[in-house]
Amino acid sequence: MASKNAPSRKKSKGYYSEKGGMTKKGVAKYRKDNPGSKLKTAVTTPPSKLKKGSKAAKRRKSFCARMKGVKGPMKDSKGRPTRKALALRKWNC
Repeated sequence: MASKNAPSRKKSKGYYSEKGGMTKKGVAKYRKDNPGSKLKTAVTTPPSKLKKGSKAAKRRKSFCARMKGVKGPMKDSKGRPTRKALALRKWNC
């Protein structure tokens, strides 16, 4: 059963990007609702533009390594990309 604090589709409008991941607005709301949270938005800078060994580059590399290991399809039954595929694309994995 879903938590009573979980956002419904109507409530979460504008918090999640259609291209995958949370928006800045969504991250701000999450951090407000969960004090002490360290949630950040995606590292969307192309890998070629990131300085090798920088915090952003390490975050991106770590995220990609974890997400690539997640089981599940890259497309749903209707041929649309899944949330996993959208996230990997957004992070330039």
